[in-house]
Amino acid sequence: MTMFKSLRVPARLFQLATWGVSVLFASFLIGLGGKIVGDLPGVNQYLSLEQFLDPARAARGRTVHDSLQRVQLDLTEARDRASLRLIAASNAYRATRASFENWIATRTATTDPRQDPEVVRRTRELDTLKSGERSAQAEVDQIDAELLRVSQASEAQRRADAELEQEARGRYERARFRQELRVFAIRLALTLPLLVLAGWLFARKRQSQYWPLARGFILFALFAFFVELVPYLPSYGGYVRYGVGVIASALIGVYVIRALQRYLAKRAEVEQQTESERRRALGYEEALRRVATGVCPGCERAIATGDAGAPTNFCVHCGMTLFDNCGACGTRKNAFYHYCPACGAPTAGASTTPAGPVAAGRS
Repeated sequence: MTMFKSLRVPARLFQLATWGVSVLFASFLIGLGGKIVGDLPGVNQYLSLEQFLDPARAARGRTVHDSLQRVQLDLTEARDRASLRLIAASNAYRATRASFENWIATRTATTDPRQDPEVVRRTRELDTLKSGERSAQAEVDQIDAELLRVSQASEAQRRADAELEQEARGRYERARFRQELRVFAIRLALTLPLLVLAGWLFARKRQSQYWPLARGFILFALFAFFVELVPYLPSYGGYVRYGVGVIASALIGVYVIRALQRYLAKRAEVEQQTESERRRALGYEEALRRVATGVCPGCERAIATGDAGAPTNFCVHCGMTLFDNCGACGTRKNAFYHYCPACGAPTAGASTTPAGPVAAGRS
């Protein structure tokens, strides 16, 4: 952020414009890549367990299952009706019996022999009602027995279906594993060259005038890796997932170690140069940025402070001049300024046209 603020207004706008170009270019590449991946054969193939069942046995099982369901539904409705008839018969019998018992009590009290035929008639009526109740109960018991047989047949069919699915599950799992590997291989074949090219662009083209387009391609390659590839890494035993992680981390580690070695070698080489050579190799904006952040532009170490807490004029590590006095007015200033901030006099030995920030300001 400090570097960005140190740029001139046109340079800031230029930086924003280059980032806009990068993002726009990456978005169109992402859209195109998504269309290409979506239209590839075999990528979106859907697999289900039903596809691997024995067709004849599965069809027969579905037929038996549907038939048993219909029979069970019919029997349940018949039992409900029979239960209602049993309840009605039981209620009628109990009501008639209660009436008969009351009548018997009255008849016993009067001991009228003329009422004997009425006793016989009422007794027969009770027997008829009791017989109807027993018939209704028998019908309910029969339907319950049939429901039990149907339930047992349904349970046997469910076990047969489970065995059929268990036989098909092995074939289904193997097919799904092959499908996942195929999808991963297709996506890897598309993504790996993108990552390799993105790494090459990042390593070799950061100073190119077409860096915004290269940066957009790198963003697209990162999206392709983290969104189009990583979610499809097979997870069987973790071998493929962790294997890819080991290879990727090893490659990144090798690159970082070599980059650090190159950086240290370059810094050692630079520290052997004279101050004038180092100052010529520095970009104007980059030098100002480093001094503003408290870092020596020559060796990139922290600028030491004096006894009063103010920065020293020279780097205590490499000896580079950081601050000096204006030759015209004597004001202490940044040694990399092209003009004195107090009087505007040009710095001795500096170009009257400050170096542009474009090359040094790339990120």
